[in-house]
Amino acid sequence: MSDLSAMIVGCGDVGSRLARQLLARGWQVHGLRRTVGQLPAGVLPVAADLSDASVPAAWPERSPDYLVYCVAASQHDEAGYRAAYVEGLRNVLAWLAHKGQRPRRLLFVSSSSVYAQQNGEWVEEGAATEPEGYSGRIMLEAERLALESGIPASVVRLTGIYGPGREWLLSQVRQGYRVVEEPPLYGNRIHAEDAAGLLAFLLQADAEGVELQDCYIGVDDDPAPLAEVVAWLRQYMGVTEWSDEQRVRRTGSKRCSNARARALGWVPQYASYKEGYAAILKG
Repeated sequence: MSDLSAMIVGCGDVGSRLARQLLARGWQVHGLRRTVGQLPAGVLPVAADLSDASVPAAWPERSPDYLVYCVAASQHDEAGYRAAYVEGLRNVLAWLAHKGQRPRRLLFVSSSSVYAQQNGEWVEEGAATEPEGYSGRIMLEAERLALESGIPASVVRLTGIYGPGREWLLSQVRQGYRVVEEPPLYGNRIHAEDAAGLLAFLLQADAEGVELQDCYIGVDDDPAPLAEVVAWLRQYMGVTEWSDEQRVRRTGSKRCSNARARALGWVPQYASYKEGYAAILKG
């Protein structure tokens, strides 16, 4: 039984998966979200609205060993992103200060949207971050807030999360989704269980005295062209019809590397989209 504790702020899909993994290792886990009825069994509930500056009533009196900021914006515009990622984090840091608490480390869950590369380049943690959209710019601002908080911090930039309940691409392929093959539009993915697994791995590594760096990319082993992924899914699902339209979401084309996380010893359970989507479809 471990005596380690974590507070997961934003205990939704990935946060709940993380909570279950930590509970299985014997950690004590608090989960913060607006409505706590859907928290996994064993998670200590903290009902709170991140836009409310007052300290939540159920905030623990003892400082959590680790704080994971893992929220999802409920409003997908600039104001919504700022409220969720910047102002929400600022409130949580103020709650810690008010309580005189200082976790061993803060993990801030960010996004690969901070990278704007569009020509299939390989991207590692130190690559240029020059986002063109508001989401990437606000994420960078929130990352800086975390890294300059006075608490040891690491940023985890997750790529396209998929998994049960996150099946947009499967739905599109069933409808005959058609994409251009040239130039290849590279995409980056991580199964939701692996996203949580990477966070759990980093927390455990820090607890065991491993010196963490300030940034990690969360991605599987196989950044692949979207046309290749669609072709494989069509064959796997037996889809034969094509849509009349070519629909391509152009949000950049880059290949993110997980070399830094792998160098620590992390290994994704779903090495590529093939293993991940096969598991979803079999389920």
